[in-house]
Formats: sequence, structure tokens, C-alpha cells
Amino acid sequence: MRDEVDGLVEAWRAERPDLDIEPLQVFSRVSRLARLLDRARRAVFTEHGLEPWEFDVLAELRRSGPPYELSPGRLLRATLVTSGTMTNRIDRLAAAGLVRRGPDPADKRGVLVRLAPEGRERVDGALAALVDYEESLLSGVPREDRRALASLLRSVLSPLDE
Repeated sequence: MRDEVDGLVEAWRAERPDLDIEPLQVFSRVSRLARLLDRARRAVFTEHGLEPWEFDVLAELRRSGPPYELSPGRLLRATLVTSGTMTNRIDRLAAAGLVRRGPDPADKRGVLVRLAPEGRERVDGALAALVDYEESLLSGVPREDRRALASLLRSVLSPLDE
């Protein structure tokens, strides 16, 4: 079985035999896969009336467990955006009826963002569709190989997350 990366690597080996092109075997495939998955995820989210950033915020709230509420600070740390960006996102999600703001009982000046029923419905639907799609992509890969691939990718990604 061959893919586009095989041709790319062969061409670089011919043109630059002085370089060890081996990392391209991995990272070119990861990069191509990331672009394809990004397009597919956007399509799934669009089907559920969500932008990718909306899914990210709603998913963080949904994963937090009942009562599905977090501080804006926790949301911005989890989604890696600035406080101004998070404020704008919360405003837009609240205007769409997907989240609600409420007072933080532990901090009189603080606010908590709570997942609204419509937000929970959309994020749950989008997640189910996403998992179904991703399962279809992996259908030809045995479970043991999936676990091995996940482990290998974790070993590459983990140091970068720090």
C-alpha cells in the first residue's frame, strides 16, 4: 500500500540524499491527516449548527460533569485562548442560548458559565456524529493497532503539551 507521502519522501531522498528524511514519514502523514480531519470535523459541527470553537467550549462544559458549569478562566485555559476571546465566545454562546452566565457562589465577583439544555443537545449530537465518523475511518484498523497507534502518538505529543 502506498500513499502520497511515499512519493514525497522518495523525491526528497533523490534530491537531498544528504538529509535523513525519516521524520517526514511520520509528520507529513500526521499533517495530512490533521487537515483531512479538520475538514471532516467542521462538516460534522456544521450539521449540528456549531462552529469548531463553539464545540470546543460546549464540550469542555459537558465534560465537566453536572451541573456543567465552569469559570471563564477555566474555559480559557482549557481552550487555549485569551480572556478577551473567551469573553466574546461566551457572549456569542449566551446570545445563541447555548450557555448561561450566573453568579459564582464561591466568589461574589465571579461568574460561572453553565451549559444550557440546547447547548447540551447540540454538543451531544455533534460528538455522537463525530465518533461515528472517526470510527468509520478506523474500521479497517484492528483494535490492537489502534491502541498501539494512540500510544505512539501520545509519546510524541506528551512532551510538546508540557
